[in-house]
Amino acid sequence: MKPHLIVLDLDGTLLTDEKVISPKTEETLQLAASEGHYVMIATGRPYRASEVYYRQLGLTTPIVNFNGAFVHHPSDTSWKTIHETIALPIVNEVVEAMQQFPVENIVAEVMDDVYAQYHDERFLDILSFGNPRITEGDIRRSLKTDPTSLLIQANEQTVDPIRQHLEDIHAEVIDHRRWGAPFNIVEIVRHGLNKAVGIDAVSKWLNVPQDRIIAFGDEDNDLEMIDYAGVGVAMGNAIDHLKSIADEITDTNNEDGISHILEDRLSLEKVKLKTNSSN
Repeated sequence: MKPHLIVLDLDGTLLTDEKVISPKTEETLQLAASEGHYVMIATGRPYRASEVYYRQLGLTTPIVNFNGAFVHHPSDTSWKTIHETIALPIVNEVVEAMQQFPVENIVAEVMDDVYAQYHDERFLDILSFGNPRITEGDIRRSLKTDPTSLLIQANEQTVDPIRQHLEDIHAEVIDHRRWGAPFNIVEIVRHGLNKAVGIDAVSKWLNVPQDRIIAFGDEDNDLEMIDYAGVGVAMGNAIDHLKSIADEITDTNNEDGISHILEDRLSLEKVKLKTNSSN
């Protein structure tokens, strides 16, 4: 079988609710790699918060972080790193505009530097994976360089009005997505960026055509990726909008949904049977 590119979102997709890769899914992905297929991660997380899974799977591909704002190869210098940031004046305008909303926090990330408007132990705990430098205080004063992403934390009722404001005022310069539970987060990146943009660059580098890309996701920030892939797969726990545009819907992230699709699509069950019979 010709090489396929398998693209994996992390939270709610590759990872179970306990934030681990199940043994069955890990085995299936490693079997796919041994058969010549490429496996890659595409996530909204920064690299520091996804490296542990990259290493666990023994990946040798570029990785898409910050929803496409940062795409790099951890071990191959022939890959030209992609890093697109949000212009600092735009960030300051957004932070200023958020003063009219009852936001709980605003966080800017400059690669591994985190700038938080307010101290929030619970929210900052999820951002501290990989031990970034955290600066607290008014972002308009502390942030001196263009950030990779901007996060706005608000209550559930405020998220949609915030997104509408961003759409009305800044649609030409930024794109925004919503995180899933347990936090109500609006994530902002530079306009024109999403996971599909990063995956397209990787697929061309690997010489894998679009029709041999199998992508798995569950949330708002996976929409472009699922639409772009030759086979876009929504997890059983995915939002309804993603399911409506997906080519296939599989089992949930807690039920090895990735494994079931790959076993069928890449005939991996036959490979397992052949391997077991030869042993």
